[in-house]
Amino acid sequence: MELRIGVIGIGAMGRDHVDRINNRVNGAKVSAISDINVEVATAYAKEIGATFYEDAEALIAADEIDGIVVTSWDPTHEGYVLEAIKHDKYVFCEKPLALEASGCTNIVNAETAKQKRLVQVGFMRRYDRGYEEMKRELDTGVLGEPLLLHCTHRNETVDSKYDTPMAVENTAVHEVDALRWLLQEDFVSAQVILPKKQTQYTHPKLHDPQLILLQTESGVCIDLEVFVNCQFGYDINCKVVCEKGEIGLTNPTYFNVKTEQKDYTRVPSDWKERFISAYDKELQLWVDGIKHDEITGPSAWDGYMASVTTNACSESRDNGYKVEIKFDEKPSLYQ
Repeated sequence: MELRIGVIGIGAMGRDHVDRINNRVNGAKVSAISDINVEVATAYAKEIGATFYEDAEALIAADEIDGIVVTSWDPTHEGYVLEAIKHDKYVFCEKPLALEASGCTNIVNAETAKQKRLVQVGFMRRYDRGYEEMKRELDTGVLGEPLLLHCTHRNETVDSKYDTPMAVENTAVHEVDALRWLLQEDFVSAQVILPKKQTQYTHPKLHDPQLILLQTESGVCIDLEVFVNCQFGYDINCKVVCEKGEIGLTNPTYFNVKTEQKDYTRVPSDWKERFISAYDKELQLWVDGIKHDEITGPSAWDGYMASVTTNACSESRDNGYKVEIKFDEKPSLYQ
């Protein structure tokens, strides 16, 4: 059976997922789309052979739709996910699940009331080969206990719409989820430090770079550099320092170049290039999960945990102090 997928929001991420589902994921096709830009979305729907819904809620409620992908403007995520839960529809929502932790709590409560997992959050790092292999190695215990993590999240450049809060809420949120999954521990504190000196390539609404400090339940200390105008490429790094060794990501480029007295390995240009396989894998597993009536990817609870942590980071950044992180009790649905 080929699942009929409805996509809400056809910006860069939305179109990327449409292409992925139609051309690289087995067992599903995009049969409906919705977007606030009616003219553009109508033309795009015709191009891909899908039905255009001006009303996203109508798309969610449509009997001919088996699953929903939410890639719309961040403030709309909570409402669309809640609507999907109300109609007992499986929904894949790009991060953030909601802008505030309270919004994630609303989603967790709605799903818990159904006593069935319907939501998967788009934390694709868990499906990246580098992170997967690091986790397998750490889980063996051969290197001893993790002690420190040194991480970077660098973009070549961002536009003028990207502001200071987005460095945490839209960028660092990926590390927040991936590191919690990697260590199988929750965070207990967060602090954001804004260096006095900024890059000349930023703009008035963006403090760049930023340094995030996190600590886990067992005392693992994490530093995360977020530098979104680094000028040289999309550079994702994670090194875990353990008692008997260190393990870290390598640049997943399968060739190097020697020329003009230089020996170099290129850096990926953007997130689509760096994590394309991870995006493909997460959507394939989501489709497979719908068919087996069991979603196993990052849950609404994971979305809540990430949101609480990023909210704490934002509080620290805005007020200049370290913030203690506290979570609600985990519902049995997510145990």
